[in-house]
Amino acid sequence: MNDQNRGGATPGVGPAVGYLDHARVGPLAPEAATALAGAATLAGRADPADLDRLFAIGDAARASAARLLGARPHEIALAPSTSNGLFAAAAALRGPGTVLVPRDEFPANVYPRLRFAGRGGPDVRLVAPDGGRHITADLLRRHLAPDVTALTVSAVDSLTGHMAPLAALKEILGPDRLLIVDAIQGLGAVPLDTEAADILVSGGQKWLRAGWGAALLLIRDRCAERLGPGIGGWAGVADPFAARHPAAPLPGAAAHLATNPDLQAAAALGAALDGLAGRGGTAAAGARIRATLAALLDRARRAGAEVLLDGLEERERAGIGTFRLPGHDPAALHRSLEAAGVITTRRDAWIRLSPHATTPAAATDLFADALASFLRRSGPAREPDANAAVTGTPDPT
Repeated sequence: MNDQNRGGATPGVGPAVGYLDHARVGPLAPEAATALAGAATLAGRADPADLDRLFAIGDAARASAARLLGARPHEIALAPSTSNGLFAAAAALRGPGTVLVPRDEFPANVYPRLRFAGRGGPDVRLVAPDGGRHITADLLRRHLAPDVTALTVSAVDSLTGHMAPLAALKEILGPDRLLIVDAIQGLGAVPLDTEAADILVSGGQKWLRAGWGAALLLIRDRCAERLGPGIGGWAGVADPFAARHPAAPLPGAAAHLATNPDLQAAAALGAALDGLAGRGGTAAAGARIRATLAALLDRARRAGAEVLLDGLEERERAGIGTFRLPGHDPAALHRSLEAAGVITTRRDAWIRLSPHATTPAAATDLFADALASFLRRSGPAREPDANAAVTGTPDPT
């Protein structure tokens, strides 16, 4: 069972003080909203000069993404979504061989591999998590058989908040195997070893607070020649109006685009990336997010909560923390938090917290008061359910 609290912001004001659900969706950042409105004005006039400006905005967004990821601009394309980018990567990677996928991966990172296995793509091998952590260097080492050609993994697990050791994983894979990363639960929240990723995809609607419609698709030059055109369409070729098809693909990541990107969404994404850079980048954002999350989890422990994957080192935990109150109804707790203005996601017995760098300090006290109020009303805890365990059921987003 997955529940997201329905409470939120007053229109035009921003997220509520107790909004702790950025792993689901980040309310649109002010700079992104401004850029989106400006791009909509350009699109509404549709003057040739305005259309040129729109395409220039898309190029600028790609350049901003390249700076964030330590990439060359041509290694970046703008896909419609994380899932679309992951499907583009899956379509481009041909067999034979095997792609390793952690068993509890978010399904957006699983289905592209399953759909192309047996259709010219590599086989898929699911690997069980290692001590609760969704992927570790030791786990990869144990499963690294000669037929393995790639590993696909989330940079941050959407339930536990465990951050994958991308640099260590790439070192084990070596230069001849690909590391494919779904970065949406980490990009903009914490520093990531993005240089380790051969292919990386991330939408902007969570931690970047850029809304839907545009995602970063990074394909490094070092692996470009090993990829086929996949779902690359007319927007991915150098001469789409050539007398004969197929025309030669564009250089870089653009070769994998089916069509032009949503330039209004690109404007919002570029503005959000520039805003992040102007506030000190992911290092500054990550420090604030981790400090807020640590304070929230500390208040949860004081209330008697069990924290999922408690004891993770700072380098292993991103912006997500998950807890449960043994002996108490998680659905009732979730509803009580909502009534108090604390916005979270429930995953079965677990409540997921995901504050942002912009989350005010008052959110911690609001959360603690909401927990205390729930415990006063709900009475003594029942005997814990021995069968209540972590499940692989994902949240819808």
